[in-house]
Amino acid sequence: MDTREALGSWIDGPKAAAEKMGADFGFRGERLGLPREGSGSIAGPGRRLGALVVDSWLVALISFGLIARGSSAGSANMWTTPLLFTVIVLMLATTGTTVGKRLFGLRVVRLDGGRATIPQVLLRTVLLFLVVPALVWDRDTRGLHDKAVGTVEVRI
Repeated sequence: MDTREALGSWIDGPKAAAEKMGADFGFRGERLGLPREGSGSIAGPGRRLGALVVDSWLVALISFGLIARGSSAGSANMWTTPLLFTVIVLMLATTGTTVGKRLFGLRVVRLDGGRATIPQVLLRTVLLFLVVPALVWDRDTRGLHDKAVGTVEVRI
């Protein structure tokens, strides 16, 4: 066997090389007992990012419209992040989804399929706002913010 095959090429990466050698990584969410696709399957990173962008955009519009009306635009920017945090926590704790997640067909649930608790949602959102935990994924593409609290973002 060629050493390059064992290590993988810089284009394919080590996962592709391991799969060529017979390693079976399964599909995203298989280790968690989730389906391959459809309702209940793990949401892809593109959908999750798109939902966060929509939520951020909507909250920015709201904060600019409500707060900037009587003051400067700078004070509206100051309130956008705390307002986004509050909206995400309240909506995930009550419905399991936000407006952006709903548009992209996503929901945050516990690993057993139940609704995430308020402490789980609070810690998950704090870690999400720290950014780094959300950028570190496992092979199921669950971020550290989800792993830390035992949640997963699934398609609905």
